[in-house]
Amino acid sequence: MFLQIHTLTSYPASLLNRDDAGLAKRIPFGNAERTRVSSQCLKRHWRQSLTETLELPAGIRSRHFFDREVRRRVVADGVDSEPAQKLTEELVMTVMQSKEALDKDRPLFLKQPVLFGKPEADYFVSLIKECASSGENPGEVLKSRLKAEKNNFRALLQAAGGDDLMAGIEGAMFGRFVTSDVLARSDAAVHVAHAFTVHPLDNEVDYFTVVDDLKDPGEDAGAAHAGDMELGAGLFYNYVVVDIPLLVSNLSGCERKDWAEHAEAISDARDVLRGLIQAVATVSPGAKLGATAPYARAECVLVESSRAQPRTLANAYLSSLHQRGDVMQSAVERMGTHLDQLDGMYGRDEHRFVATTRDPEAIPGAKGGPLKDAVEAALDAAFGEA
Repeated sequence: MFLQIHTLTSYPASLLNRDDAGLAKRIPFGNAERTRVSSQCLKRHWRQSLTETLELPAGIRSRHFFDREVRRRVVADGVDSEPAQKLTEELVMTVMQSKEALDKDRPLFLKQPVLFGKPEADYFVSLIKECASSGENPGEVLKSRLKAEKNNFRALLQAAGGDDLMAGIEGAMFGRFVTSDVLARSDAAVHVAHAFTVHPLDNEVDYFTVVDDLKDPGEDAGAAHAGDMELGAGLFYNYVVVDIPLLVSNLSGCERKDWAEHAEAISDARDVLRGLIQAVATVSPGAKLGATAPYARAECVLVESSRAQPRTLANAYLSSLHQRGDVMQSAVERMGTHLDQLDGMYGRDEHRFVATTRDPEAIPGAKGGPLKDAVEAALDAAFGEA
């Protein structure tokens, strides 16, 4: 069972997502180059919003996890600083397993941020405390415990009250790639495409100056500083797919095939999906907030539920739209035309629900209404087939 989310969002002068040269990200698509917003950028802002609105444990994405989240807590709980340091170093070497992941000059510092969950932090802290008080060689006890328990790590976290969200809500939604035998790898249940403009890129360089407020009247005329940044306006198509059985599995720890039997995790999944769709529709990327106020809400949100293989509607804009007249209405109509063509070729397998400021009749087979109602109807359709 999949949930597909399609949005059309228009932004005025802004710089939503920059590359390493400070320019707007872009991509050639169809017959034109487009402005682009990366999926990484979108997911970061959605994650931040979701951790504030969902009552589910957040993850910890950091290179400092073992030092600031594990060692410090171990010391605060009464273990002497020196053994706490040595045991945490042993933990890092055993858990991460690859020396390439570690900074040789700072034994507890990871070269790349890794996503951990609060249950993992709690487990590691309790493990080090137990080993430190064992009365034997604490380092050897730690290694043997990790070796013995690595195959049952998930069950141990559940027994410790971890509720199986090893890497927090972020890991359950967007996955976690790890090469460690100890840490649990999770596949992403939420798949996010790069957003792009439905019309050709049309950016300009904005030249700006800064005036020195304390400059004497007799000093040379001119600005104290001059700079520039690339700005553009655009109507963006965005596409998100949620693998619902996998999301329920990641939230509960059940097998993907058994997802429909876990009522509590299904309730959590509905909460996650409500929050996700709201974030996709309303949370904007954050570059140049102070200079451009790039806050916009989607003016067309199409939500589809189906057991069929998902498919993007990006090809509706393979031939770029002309920037004249009501571009939003043209984009909605183009989406509807493309859907109608796909339905004619493959048949229609999806339940469709749309919320839009334009004519919902442009989307074939979709029930229109306010976003909240469309979301609830889509979720009822998706989980009603569980």
